[in-house]
Amino acid sequence: MALPAVLQHLSLPVISAPMFIASVPALVIEQCKAGIVGSFPALNARPAAQLDVWLTDIKQALAAHKAANPDAIIGPIAVNQIVHGSNDRLEHDVEVCVKHQIPITISSLRAPPKEMLDAIHSYGGIVLHDVISIRHAQKALEAGVDGLILVASGAGGHAGRLSPFALVGEIRKFYSGTVVLSGSITTGDSILAAQSMGADFAYIGSRWLATKEANTSEGYRQAILESTAADVVYTDYFTGVHGNYLKKSIVKAGLDPENLPEGNKNAMSFSSGGNSDAKAWRDIWGAGQGVGLMDDVPSVAEMVARLRNEYLAARARVMATDYPRG
Repeated sequence: MALPAVLQHLSLPVISAPMFIASVPALVIEQCKAGIVGSFPALNARPAAQLDVWLTDIKQALAAHKAANPDAIIGPIAVNQIVHGSNDRLEHDVEVCVKHQIPITISSLRAPPKEMLDAIHSYGGIVLHDVISIRHAQKALEAGVDGLILVASGAGGHAGRLSPFALVGEIRKFYSGTVVLSGSITTGDSILAAQSMGADFAYIGSRWLATKEANTSEGYRQAILESTAADVVYTDYFTGVHGNYLKKSIVKAGLDPENLPEGNKNAMSFSSGGNSDAKAWRDIWGAGQGVGLMDDVPSVAEMVARLRNEYLAARARVMATDYPRG
């Protein structure tokens, strides 16, 4: 099946994952200028009226860059919408994005309702939905989404438990449409690996946390640089949904990362942009298992150039390998 037109002309097959707090206009603009999909959660723009301002600023900055660099590949903007009963901003945020005709919507938690899909499809926009299981994927496809983002084991934020090999393989048995894969993808080699196993695009989040444009504290960045996969804790305690978090931030919050209680899924709330008093939004730092491969804080432009060089080198290396033939 052909890829959606909006995703056919990127500098690298990469969609940036929207990250709470960290994804702000400065980060998104540089991601798009580098030719990949730049994204942010609608709920990062607070208060709600700020969303219109953010989108206006991002679009103006990209238009100016294109005018100054006519041959540049400009990646499309994606906005993440949390489809959950407690998100009292959903209708407003979707309306603002429809007004701006944002080309890509990333929906999370629950499959988007028909009226939301119809509004986005009315101007040619597409919806990619986060899933962690086959059941979630089937429900999203039944609802009418345009592609699936497979959040596999090891991904930052709200991640699943399944191996990317298992998740991609099983979904490709019944779905030939657009598939994006997430889970510890931090190098160009892993982007190629994602494509090799059946995904169309790599979904990269944690690597952007340690870039100059991300809205992350110095302590957060330093914790990423000092951590390895063994320092990532998988728990549902903080939001009611399982996710990956840096052990250092849990210890700093006065908790024992080895003995966290079970979370309460019914307590999960995104009302008015999330509970700003909850430690998961403020003090507990999310990150995927790929942190062990991060040891510097480049600019987004430098990072994308590095990923592209690694990707091309990996592809050339694989093509040149003389595999045994029976």
